[in-house]
Amino acid sequence: MSSPENPLNLQSLRLERGEAELRYLRTRRRRAVLITAVVLVAAAVALWLAFSGSLFGQTVQVAPVIKIYPSQAVTLLNASGYVVAQRKASVSSKSTGRLVFLGVEEGSRVKKGAIIARLENDDLMAARDRAAANLNAAKAALAQAEAELTDARLQYERLKTLLAQNLISRQEFDAATARYQKAVAAVANGRANISSAAAALEEASTAVEYSLIRAPFDGVVLTKNAEVGEVVAPFGAAVNARAAVATMADMQSLMVEADVAEANINQVSLGQPCEILLDALPGVRFPGKVHMIVPTADRSKATIMVKVAFAAMDPRVLPEMSAKVAFLSRPLRADEEQPRLVVNPRALVQKNGATQVFVVRGERVEALTVQVGPRLGDMLEVLAGLQDGERVVLNPPKNLQSGDRVKIKEG
Repeated sequence: MSSPENPLNLQSLRLERGEAELRYLRTRRRRAVLITAVVLVAAAVALWLAFSGSLFGQTVQVAPVIKIYPSQAVTLLNASGYVVAQRKASVSSKSTGRLVFLGVEEGSRVKKGAIIARLENDDLMAARDRAAANLNAAKAALAQAEAELTDARLQYERLKTLLAQNLISRQEFDAATARYQKAVAAVANGRANISSAAAALEEASTAVEYSLIRAPFDGVVLTKNAEVGEVVAPFGAAVNARAAVATMADMQSLMVEADVAEANINQVSLGQPCEILLDALPGVRFPGKVHMIVPTADRSKATIMVKVAFAAMDPRVLPEMSAKVAFLSRPLRADEEQPRLVVNPRALVQKNGATQVFVVRGERVEALTVQVGPRLGDMLEVLAGLQDGERVVLNPPKNLQSGDRVKIKEG
């Protein structure tokens, strides 16, 4: 216990303890203020970075740099269809017989009149030979009759002179006259026999020709429908008989038959320039023109068939290929036949007198200076600065800078 004599010493001890507590509290306050200030500054910086797009990235819409054909800028409408041979035939025989020769297969190119198959025709050949022999016999008989006619005519002329001089009897002259008339009739009969024999030979030759199956026109064999040994009959009339040996098409008659909606047929006219794109040859476009507008409509599809002819045939074009047709407002120039690189004009910005675009590189953008050309439809031709397939930012924000992080807007 403290003595009454030392009250000041106790008081001083209590004062010293209070000052220490105050200094400790002041230090804690200064530390808390400092920490709060640092947090506020960091939050402000983060907000600024987020707003400027440097940290989390701004959401932007992009579009690819693509190649298009100049024809797309003058296309009135598009239609789809198929390549169809306008001249096509199922080649068959007029007579019935067993197939003994087939000289073609799928893809064979044949000339008009070439023999592509033959039926068994030994009996027909024999009949033709017999008719030819009969014709020769008739010709020989005619020669004999003509010789007899010459002799009879000379005898008739001599006896006619002698009769006028009363040197022969009337009976002898009448016999000479009758012989002469018989000779004339024999010559006429011989000539008739020749005509008959010639007709019989023609008939036999025609029967032989019916056994030879020939190509009706220049073309390509599409399908082979019969094999050697099978029976071929007209219209497949016989049981288990083939009606045709092959199907062929004239490849120079290929056209695209496209279905055009009734509502758009007023945009199509005869001779109108077109561009044909085949699914089998996506990198090639074929010039063409409207050959025919079929004067009837398909009520089930509400379409009208339009036949489009190729300006020049290509051996790669085959029947039944699927095709798309672009109907153009005008013919294409020579410099419009190749594709051109284009960009959406909404991607262009003007900075420091130069035309720039923001190209997406991973998660960031890069500002590139580009050179653009004339407008192609809704796009602008790119002359320099971009490549096919690159993605550019559409309507870039004013605060977007090269190197900024971006997020691609979906859809």
